[in-house]
Amino acid sequence: MKLRNIAIIAHVDHGKTTLVDKLLQQSGTFRDNQRVQERAMDSNDLEKERGITILAKCTSVLWEDTQINIVDTPGHADFGGEVERILSMVDGVIVLVDAAEGPMPQTKFVVGKALKLGLRPIVAINKVDRQDARIDEVVNEVFDLFAALDATDEQLDFPILYGSGRNGWMANSPDASHDVGMKALFELVLKHVPAPVVEEGPFRLLGTILEANNFLGRIITGRIASGSVKPNQTFKVLSRDGKTVETGRISKILAFRGLERQPVDFAEAGDIVAIAGMTKGTVADTFCDPTVETPIQAQAIDPPTVSMSFIVNNSPLAGTEGDKVTSRLIRDRLLREAEGNVALKVVEAADKDAMEVSGRGELQLAILIENMRREGFELSVSRPRVVLTKDENGNTLEPIEEVVIDVDDEFSGVVVQKMSERKAEMMEMRPSGGNRLRLVFHAPTRGLIGYQGELMTDTKGTAIMNRLFHDYLPYKGEIAGRRNGVLISNDQGEAVAYAMFKLEDRGPMMIEPGWKVYRGMIIGEHTRENDLELNVLKGKQLTNIRTTSKDEAVRLTPPIRMTLEKALAYIESDELVEITPKSIRLRKKHLDPNDRKRAEKSKEAIA
Repeated sequence: MKLRNIAIIAHVDHGKTTLVDKLLQQSGTFRDNQRVQERAMDSNDLEKERGITILAKCTSVLWEDTQINIVDTPGHADFGGEVERILSMVDGVIVLVDAAEGPMPQTKFVVGKALKLGLRPIVAINKVDRQDARIDEVVNEVFDLFAALDATDEQLDFPILYGSGRNGWMANSPDASHDVGMKALFELVLKHVPAPVVEEGPFRLLGTILEANNFLGRIITGRIASGSVKPNQTFKVLSRDGKTVETGRISKILAFRGLERQPVDFAEAGDIVAIAGMTKGTVADTFCDPTVETPIQAQAIDPPTVSMSFIVNNSPLAGTEGDKVTSRLIRDRLLREAEGNVALKVVEAADKDAMEVSGRGELQLAILIENMRREGFELSVSRPRVVLTKDENGNTLEPIEEVVIDVDDEFSGVVVQKMSERKAEMMEMRPSGGNRLRLVFHAPTRGLIGYQGELMTDTKGTAIMNRLFHDYLPYKGEIAGRRNGVLISNDQGEAVAYAMFKLEDRGPMMIEPGWKVYRGMIIGEHTRENDLELNVLKGKQLTNIRTTSKDEAVRLTPPIRMTLEKALAYIESDELVEITPKSIRLRKKHLDPNDRKRAEKSKEAIA
């Protein structure tokens, strides 16, 4: 069978998954009367809720007599590890660029990786029907980006298509009829993307995506580099350094046909398939014939930049809302996640009740935590910390990110001021159309933790911020943290409206009447810099004496709503976020006030 393997890469929200929907529809994968949900490739619950792609996924369409395997990739920088692995599996990429926003940080990241592998991209200018589209400028920006990334002359001679993924058309000109459909894109893929290179020798496959199935066990997806494979065939697994991990028999081979995976009796080199039957083999391992001795070289993955401690929940309310609370269950779940996600690194901390988890950003770690709480886990997590390293001379280096902020003119001053307070260095400032400016900064990752919410407040929700790992550079010095202290409960019980009403002048609350609180739990934000302990359990003293004065109505100010990401960004180093399937609570690391004072004194003594 004639084959083509392509990946669709782009920045977040530029329309990759919507484009795949239309390719599936117009290739005849669905029946005319078949009901298909929007963004069919986003099958995960969190993907549907947030409208973003988190996991890379494969599908395939049949166009004329050629099978085209398509990989839909995430666009968010935190999930860049997914994209890096996928590129070794394909022979061509479609770079999707928004006709108004132009190439963004993640576009630069994934295109750079694709060009290094020698892939010749197809550029698709999407959303040309936007009112603020600037098609010619965007094409020039794409060319400049390719040139800046040291593209070869052959790669710089890229074909361009224009269209709208949502309306289901792509053509050689932005003024073409909207009835042409995706024919131009299909034909360009067949003409421009080379057929898979088939190597000589027995069966070899590099593991790229790992998943668990209740019926088949571990399933690994990858492209067959050489040879062919049949069910019940013996195989062995080689690690990256050439050691044999395990041997066994392939129980099932699944090929991608539309949105479904169908069992097949035979698969040959060049095709992307999923195989089952292994118990230990994982991502970046080589699955091969028993005669093979040399593993396939796996693509190097960029290092993690942010780490967090995942700690057993030891609050007084532990175990009341979740059923997976022990350190062993948390440890096994994190190690299982690290197996399939090469951008995550999990290490057991010196304290046996904690695990150190490092990833690409707060969002990646927040998605992991959200998945765990939905599975019934209870745990506490620390504030995200950056992963520091040393150079040859012993100087401390920290991760620096390239930050692109699109903002209205009137708010540019406050954005520049806040970024400079966070030790950011402005690299570029230029108009981006519609009375908006594009500001480009190089900022330390630790300065950006928690800035997203502040940016939204400062710009009345109009700014768009995009981040991308830039490099490890010398440490930039101390950055001022949260300016306000917190209000802490001094007793355990249920919060009372009367007590909360009397304490409102101390600062905004984070809890509601009737919520369970405990000693050391954070219940609000203090209006001053210091922390303050309060009693929110004290009800009104009732007597049997009648009075002429009316009871004053208790009208409470709505509390601060803490989402998971907001809570992670808000806490300081001496605080934790307690996460259960039903609640997100903020607390002090040391619940007893005397322990807190001792910890503070020892910290001052060390300093």
